[in-house]
Amino acid sequence: MVKESWKEKGYVDEPIDKNLDLKKEIRKLCKEKDAIILAHYYTVGDIQDIADFVGDSLALARKAAETDAKVMVMCGVHFMAETCKLLSPDKTVLCPDLNAGCSLADSCNAEDLKKYKEEHPGYKVVSYVNTTAAVKALTDCVVTSGNAVKVINSFPKDKKIIFGPDYNLGNYINSLTGRKMLLWNGGCHVHEKFSVEGITKLKKEHPDAVVMAHLECKAPVLAIADVKGSTATMLKYAQEHPEQKEFIVATEAGILHEMQRTCPSQTFIPVPPEVSEGSLGCSCNECEFMKLNSLAKIYNSLKYGWPEIEIDPAIAKEAVKPIEKMLSLS
Repeated sequence: MVKESWKEKGYVDEPIDKNLDLKKEIRKLCKEKDAIILAHYYTVGDIQDIADFVGDSLALARKAAETDAKVMVMCGVHFMAETCKLLSPDKTVLCPDLNAGCSLADSCNAEDLKKYKEEHPGYKVVSYVNTTAAVKALTDCVVTSGNAVKVINSFPKDKKIIFGPDYNLGNYINSLTGRKMLLWNGGCHVHEKFSVEGITKLKKEHPDAVVMAHLECKAPVLAIADVKGSTATMLKYAQEHPEQKEFIVATEAGILHEMQRTCPSQTFIPVPPEVSEGSLGCSCNECEFMKLNSLAKIYNSLKYGWPEIEIDPAIAKEAVKPIEKMLSLS
């Protein structure tokens, strides 16, 4: 994760007129600069509303590879902006806040993965998209939660595979496919906080609700879920089942904005995080990194052309290969 602040990078944080209509000004700047805004489902609703495209990691990667725009503003986390740059190296990719990192990407650094590969010769490395460009450069193929099973099944059954960094996703794939992939012990700080107890309590209050859980959740949570998959999978299920009126949702709460927008007659109930004794609970589970994105930061990014994503050319040359392989398989 990038630790430098805007000021440490030498950027100027100009004050914004409080009376400025940021949404209107952002769209105006997009037109002037031939820019598009890509937003992940986990960003706040205001950002999703002004974005040109909203989606999960796989959909955003595809859009980044296809766009003709000169500038992309990636409203998500840093590795997503890196993915955009890898797929569109000649375009300007802006990340509204360089500190929007990812706990999952942080759980696997390139030096440790390189050493692990050396200790396990003959293994292919399959990395979750939630990784840095440096880790992707050591990877044979990238996956998302939406295509992981399909991609893994494209490899021969006897292929030796190292899967990382998400242990829960890898464990789910192993259970589904019968494989014995070596799993990196990493996890998402948001999805790790969901508990069976929390879901069971909500289920008692809403007995007819369908339980949906992201594949980054722990195995016991996935075991009691009716629908398991990516954010896009959960959204599609709700859209295709209008007769189902209530859903209990175990993933980052930002997805509820799009769920409610496209399914206004249905109710979506966020699962709160598991809290330790003596701590204050909350009604939903949010990624503080995703929430670093704001309309003000998007406006400044477009106006001043920073912070811009830059990747070492040697790393980029290798890191793009597993992403392109994933796109060809999915």
